[in-house]
Amino acid sequence: MTKKIKLRSLLIGGFFTLLFVVLISKVYWIQVVEASWLLGEAEKKWETDKVLTPVRGSILDRNNKVLAVEATSYTIALNPKMIDGYHIAENVTQGLAEILKESDVTKPTLVNKIRERATKMKPDGTDFAVYTEIRNEGWKIEKEKADQVRTLISELQTKLKLSAKANVGITILEDKKRYYPGETLASHILGYTNKEGEAAIGLELKLDQTLKGVPGMLSYEKDGKGVELPDSKINFKPAQDGNNVRLTIDKNIQFYLENALEKVNDKWHPKSLTAIAVDPQTMEILGMANTPTFNPNTYWTIKDQSDFKNNAVASRYEPGSTFKLVTLAATVEEGLFNPNEMYQSGMIRVEDRELHDHNRVGWGKISFLDGLKRSSNVAFVKLGIEKLTSPKLKDYITKFGFDQKTNIDMPNEVSGLIDMKYPSEFATATYGQGKVVVTAIQQTAAYAAMANGGKLMWPHIVKDIVDPKTGKSIQSFAPQVVRQVVSEKTAKLVTGYLEQVVSDQEIGTGKLAFMEDYRVAGKTGTANLVLPGEKTYSTDSWVISFIGYAPAENPRILVTLIADQPDLGGNYHLGGQVLAPAFKEIVGESLQYMGVASNKQTKMVTKPANKLTVPNFADVTSESAKATAKESGLSLEVFGKGAKVVDQFPKAGTEILSTQRIYVAMQTVDEMPLPNLVGRSLRDAVETCSFFKVDCQTAGEGYVSDQATTGEGEGRSVTLQLKPLSDKSSTASSSTPTPSPTPASNTKTEAQRSTAKKTP
Repeated sequence: MTKKIKLRSLLIGGFFTLLFVVLISKVYWIQVVEASWLLGEAEKKWETDKVLTPVRGSILDRNNKVLAVEATSYTIALNPKMIDGYHIAENVTQGLAEILKESDVTKPTLVNKIRERATKMKPDGTDFAVYTEIRNEGWKIEKEKADQVRTLISELQTKLKLSAKANVGITILEDKKRYYPGETLASHILGYTNKEGEAAIGLELKLDQTLKGVPGMLSYEKDGKGVELPDSKINFKPAQDGNNVRLTIDKNIQFYLENALEKVNDKWHPKSLTAIAVDPQTMEILGMANTPTFNPNTYWTIKDQSDFKNNAVASRYEPGSTFKLVTLAATVEEGLFNPNEMYQSGMIRVEDRELHDHNRVGWGKISFLDGLKRSSNVAFVKLGIEKLTSPKLKDYITKFGFDQKTNIDMPNEVSGLIDMKYPSEFATATYGQGKVVVTAIQQTAAYAAMANGGKLMWPHIVKDIVDPKTGKSIQSFAPQVVRQVVSEKTAKLVTGYLEQVVSDQEIGTGKLAFMEDYRVAGKTGTANLVLPGEKTYSTDSWVISFIGYAPAENPRILVTLIADQPDLGGNYHLGGQVLAPAFKEIVGESLQYMGVASNKQTKMVTKPANKLTVPNFADVTSESAKATAKESGLSLEVFGKGAKVVDQFPKAGTEILSTQRIYVAMQTVDEMPLPNLVGRSLRDAVETCSFFKVDCQTAGEGYVSDQATTGEGEGRSVTLQLKPLSDKSSTASSSTPTPSPTPASNTKTEAQRSTAKKTP
């Protein structure tokens, strides 16, 4: 018995001894062997890391007008469990559907979508969910809609007899999004960033590395409840905001382009329209537009992806007669073009192929200059093949850069296709058909070479990269000459011949582009389309084009216009009427805006704008302020009654153009009513609203025709109705337009549809 007890005690003692050894070994392993790893894992649990998102850089026009900017947005989130508890699912559904509806989404569809979100269950189906978002309609919405949702929340709180701070199951989350204040303005240039903040197309994508900045980081230690520990280790790396990008485009000229294209589109219904405006001396892009267009603020509403395509750089086409520039310039450069030499128009045979003028029978025996004016194909076959010869023709096509990309600083550029092999293909190439396929930007660069003295230049749209904090340029992009394609003498002669194409009101094919105020050089083009899947040309579908520049004696602007398959009713003779009016409108408005003198001596022309520094008007009398402004050549507008100036805009020391107005207040702006803005340009009206700290909403484009002010004090807002000056009814029902201070600004309308900020 004793022996058994001893054995049992020995076994029990041995077991506990072994257990103790195992425990000691485990403690040693944890505290010594794995100590550093476990400590690292614990620190990870204790630490909270926050990514600090940088502000994406803005995109500006050449005058620092905002084209794309980071803005506050709002996202609508729902708590289905709370909504069910209050039994207001249908109230929430109908209310939000009315606020969030968009033109492309029918309300019943949206109602069903929101109802599904408002009554959403947890994945296991045991209870209602506590969080869900309404995408895309309720995701990153603008302030106006967020305010309407706040009103809905207030109404529901009243209905349920809840306090103003009570949660009814609708939450408005503040967020950031990319905002394009011009809406469709320059959309094909800018592209867009999607709702996740990722660059998608256009310059947003091309310049993403420059714009997006570098994220920062904040980390600190916390306890189990997530509260920061005293004396915790804090690591902070600030976010580096993205740089701003200043473009070469001018917001006003961009508006002139888009406004003119809209009129062409309404009248002729082409498949697409393309317009490019450049300074031919530098090849800086002043404007670039396409139809169909899109609004990057609501990019998801576009159903046809081709609407996003920038045809100015990403599409090729047979140019037709605008390509005759190459043949003309080459023969002038080689001394082979005699404007008075006669030839037989109508038809010419190249090997076994007959090539005809556009009227097939021709105009009898005419001079080569008349052949240019009438856009005779036969004349250019004789010039290009019989006089210049095919090898030299191809050399000049290459010199003008049609066999390669221009390397414009925009995405998705394609190259032209030059592929002539047989004599007949070289012959049709002399007048821009057959084996010659080019891009609009290539054509623009070629014509600019004639306007600037024979230099083929690099087209570019980015002027410089700007530090968002200092406003100073970090990197600039100067004009670049690619090569001298013809002599300055040749370029001047060609310009003279192209001017006659427009000025000859009897036979010039470009006569409808003639302007009384400015000398215009230009060329029309009408190219038959190749039938899809075939090798023959259509008899009733054309690509119509016009390229011209002005003033011919010292070109300041060059405009390329292309209409793909306008509705001509089968009559190509109407082609000249499609784009000439648009060209005249764009160039006329642009040159006046730029302050370029008219050929008419009786026409008053304002001087080009210079950069000036704003004086300090603080604590001076109105008479003294006016005298200082007059001496500096600035436009000054005085508001209110008082002894001395109490506020001004822009601030002293700001660098502005001489065409920009200065505003001073003799008393606090909150105490004064908003002045009459009827007759003012959008820029002047928006600046005045900003100075008076009044929220400004605009409708339409052009000049102010009516205004309606609501609210008081800091809550004041005004709605401005805009109409073009050409609309005679624009001020018919309104009071007399506010006279401009002296000297008057020569700035016309701006294509801006944004809300004026309260802070100037």
